[in-house]
Amino acid sequence: MKVNLKINDQPVAVESGSTILEAAEQLDIRIPTLCHFKMDCFHVEHKCGSCRVCVVEVKGRPNLAPACCTPVMEGMEVKTNTLRVINARRTILDLLLSDHPKDCLICPKNLNCQLQALAQEMGLHHLLYKGEQSTYNKDLSSSAIARDLDKCIMCRRCETACNTIQTVGVLSAVGRGFNTVVAPAGLHPLVETECVFCGQCVQACPVGALSEMDYKYDVWRALNDPSKTVVVQTAPAVRVAIGEAFDLEPGSISTGKMVTALRMLGFDKVFDTDFAADLTIMEETTELIERVKSGKNLPILTSCCPGWVKFLEHQFPKLIYMPSTAKSPQQMMGAVLKSYYAEKIGVKPENLIVVSVMPCLSKKYEAKREEFTHNGVPDVDIVISTRELADMIREAGIIFKDLDEQDYDSPLGESTGAAVIFGASGGVLEAALRTAADWIAGKDLDSIEFTAVRGLDGIKEAEVEIAGIKLKAAVCSGLGNARKLLEKIERGEADYQAIEIMACPGGCLNGGGQPYHHGDMTILKKRLDALYKEDRDKPIRKSHKNPSIQKIYEEFLGEPGSHLAHHLLHTTYVNRKK
Repeated sequence: MKVNLKINDQPVAVESGSTILEAAEQLDIRIPTLCHFKMDCFHVEHKCGSCRVCVVEVKGRPNLAPACCTPVMEGMEVKTNTLRVINARRTILDLLLSDHPKDCLICPKNLNCQLQALAQEMGLHHLLYKGEQSTYNKDLSSSAIARDLDKCIMCRRCETACNTIQTVGVLSAVGRGFNTVVAPAGLHPLVETECVFCGQCVQACPVGALSEMDYKYDVWRALNDPSKTVVVQTAPAVRVAIGEAFDLEPGSISTGKMVTALRMLGFDKVFDTDFAADLTIMEETTELIERVKSGKNLPILTSCCPGWVKFLEHQFPKLIYMPSTAKSPQQMMGAVLKSYYAEKIGVKPENLIVVSVMPCLSKKYEAKREEFTHNGVPDVDIVISTRELADMIREAGIIFKDLDEQDYDSPLGESTGAAVIFGASGGVLEAALRTAADWIAGKDLDSIEFTAVRGLDGIKEAEVEIAGIKLKAAVCSGLGNARKLLEKIERGEADYQAIEIMACPGGCLNGGGQPYHHGDMTILKKRLDALYKEDRDKPIRKSHKNPSIQKIYEEFLGEPGSHLAHHLLHTTYVNRKK
């Protein structure tokens, strides 16, 4: 049913239940807000009205109303730009700033801070209110996420990301009155909680209260250490997002420019994590086929996403036998570099520094897991986000958009279309199906696209039949959706042979370390389209057809699932339930 109202004397008809903010959007009338946040692909909209910046005048009401959570009514007349409204917004903003640190120049969200942008927009160049300021110790306990509660503005967007979308349940309001902040219960450090370090809270936070742990200077130090050979690997989702940091269109495929920039920064070799994605498919698909044929330990769960793996370890330890034992592509690449590659170039593993550029903050945590260190030498030494790499490129004075395009180094830079779609929800499963179909059928099949598992929907299903074997699969992204599927498995209601899970909504393209999109789903869709375009443009689109993958098995690993492959490329999981 439609509801008719007027905003700034302009008539508009919207669906019943809509808010004033949503009605204003249809008229292209901008109402500022700090707490409102949309996640359209999950039909989640945070509209608690806590910041009050979006107040408007409604005819007949004595008090101003928050537009983000006030439902429209038939015949309502709204004013968004009266002097009373503007003064109220300025006062609210002034009060927020009075309890906010003024270290904008060194804040990790400088120029990406919505509070900063709104203060500029409202012309606030001096503060009317001065008084006590909140003071908390910074939480730098984890290897992935930094928390600075002095900057928390109680918008509670991180709480929605953590509890509603991800269902991790780590963040909530703590304290009362002036001393209220959003934090783990008892103000415990993140490392002592069930946080999976997915970074969706960092993406949602409009200010610098949440940011990634910064490892740029560790990379600079390594690059300037003549005793070290420093190599870098880049994840598939990075290439379709990093251009946004340099004003390129969202979805621009910047692979070649990124490789050039990395060489200019001083890396000795630039490799593609996509190579390890192909390697992952070889190991994971071998495991999938074995389980399907034996009918044991099904459904197999993908294990490429460390955020999702940690979620399972905390929340569903009874299912800990289900994930594939294959390491993630990041860790496989690190293991291969510290063994196969180090031996080829005559460098000791401890003198080979492996840097990863990842769209994901949980990858920082993953690299620090004990099982990924051998004889005191980690498989991956340093992990930086897409945003951190962009910072380094700017710091080096490199004009990214003007760069020529270069190719990755061989042999660990060659990859297939199946590998690049690892960056999208459904990509890991589709890549596995391409290889599984050929192996089960015993021939090279022409049909390689499994479009039913693609897209930004939270849960997708597909059923394929290969050489008489029926394979029913599910894909989910966002840990809230993972919870639904895992609870079905625990109840014995799931009828799947394979399930792909990614912690972040939409997959790695929406990772916590990607350029901030501020809830704009069109940006995510463009990144998604770019990944599948790169897949289509690749001359080889099946992981097992990658010549470099074939070569590493011939020269080093033997065959998928071999003893050496298990030693280097597989792992175990930990029951973390308290």
